[in-house]
Amino acid sequence: MVSGPAASGPAASGPVVRVAGDRISVRVLPRSAVVCVLLLAAAVVVGVFALTTGDYPISVYDVVRTLLGRGSEANEFIVTELRLPRAIAALGVGAALGMAGAVFQSISRNPLGSPDIVGLTVGSATGALLQIIVLGGGPVAVAVGSVVGGILTAVAVYLLAFRTGALGYRLVLVGIGVGAVLESVNSYLLVRSSLTEATAAQFWLTGSLNGRGWEDVRPLVGALVALLPVTFALGRDLRMLEMGDDAARAVGVPVERRRFAALLCGIALTALATATAGPIAFVALVAPQLVRRLTLVTGPNLVPSALMGATLLIVSDFAAQRLLAPTQLPVGVMTAGVGGVYLAWLLTREWRSGRA
Repeated sequence: MVSGPAASGPAASGPVVRVAGDRISVRVLPRSAVVCVLLLAAAVVVGVFALTTGDYPISVYDVVRTLLGRGSEANEFIVTELRLPRAIAALGVGAALGMAGAVFQSISRNPLGSPDIVGLTVGSATGALLQIIVLGGGPVAVAVGSVVGGILTAVAVYLLAFRTGALGYRLVLVGIGVGAVLESVNSYLLVRSSLTEATAAQFWLTGSLNGRGWEDVRPLVGALVALLPVTFALGRDLRMLEMGDDAARAVGVPVERRRFAALLCGIALTALATATAGPIAFVALVAPQLVRRLTLVTGPNLVPSALMGATLLIVSDFAAQRLLAPTQLPVGVMTAGVGGVYLAWLLTREWRSGRA
């Protein structure tokens, strides 16, 4: 499902749905729509199964009854107060990372152009570590520090890469360099910290959804309700930007303004996800590429990428809870393992094709 005029070619044909007269139009691509429906169904099914997992097992039937308001008092408390917030957090964080990855890969026109690679998550980690180790801040302060760190890192990468437009491998290479510098800062902060501070910091750096409650979910959902439609509205212009700045200008796209607006949305989505669950690795990198191979549609694929990110993270979190039960692994461990294999495959593919 793609906003605005679709890219040329047979894969982009489909009916156009018009809303509010002709002011808003959405081209519905049948294959993309099917992929979106399947991803949404998979995310919901895995989410329901995730609600059955824990020290107190609950059947799928009882989980569904509880979600419909017909469960026992004990099941009501366990499902809605303890487990449902974690599942919603996984879906929301995954959707944010998937769409952010699609935005950055579209802007950079590079499959490696994700927040993980260009240093945004490392910058968020630096902001959080400064709060944990230097300033001794609580959970709210850590979340704020994470957001501020990600934003400042993104601004630095954009300014350093800017040369008549921050494009392609330049954005990726500058991001890798900035990320490497910040990694050394993070290592220094961990080395100079006490054992208690280092333990808390390392747990946050792994990326985890353990212990997430409604106090974490409400700000996440509220921010997503505001950010996702705005980002989706930029889909048409992002598709034009992938054709090159000159081609985009020829069809009336204000290139730098749209690129900067898309960057702001991608930065905000990444910072939101990192503040909620810590730096979750590789979801933003993998989701858009998997979607592109499933839909066979060029362009940013924003909605399918968000659904793929949500599905990947809820599946990873479910595996993290069940793989070594009753021990629960941080979800970042699972995504790092899967993403590492994917990154090795991607780099090998790029090298064989002569693009790396």
